[in-house]
Amino acid sequence: MASIRSFEEIEAWQKARVLADRIYALSLKGSFYTDYKLRDQITGASGSIMDNIAEGFERNGNREFVQFLSIAKGSAGEVRSQLYRAFDRHHISPEIFQELKEQVLLITKLISGLITYLNQSTYKGTKYVREPEEVYTTSNYKMLNLESTNLEP
Repeated sequence: MASIRSFEEIEAWQKARVLADRIYALSLKGSFYTDYKLRDQITGASGSIMDNIAEGFERNGNREFVQFLSIAKGSAGEVRSQLYRAFDRHHISPEIFQELKEQVLLITKLISGLITYLNQSTYKGTKYVREPEEVYTTSNYKMLNLESTNLEP
């Protein structure tokens, strides 16, 4: 797996972003718009998928990332369940239901694959990489333009 430098590069996050946007747009139309509780729940849960992927990545540790990916995966399950409710209440058509359900299932697979990879990796994350300690000398202070007679021992 190639090195990922930002959460925006993660395919699961990219697809979750598209899903959240699509669900939000649909929730503003027709009878879906007036089903306030379901509308708020499904838009919140769909946003939670991408948000938890991002937050976990930014923690810089694989264990925490896996934990947040698990939460994102749970949110994907929540969205899938809420799609059934939206369909059963006739807020979305069978075609839109199927399309969104397939998108959620793909995101779930991508998250699961990432969890598996991270659990098998020996790399713990950037927060566990120690920076070499720099010894500060008079020449370092001159370099940093911090030279002062008060800094000399």
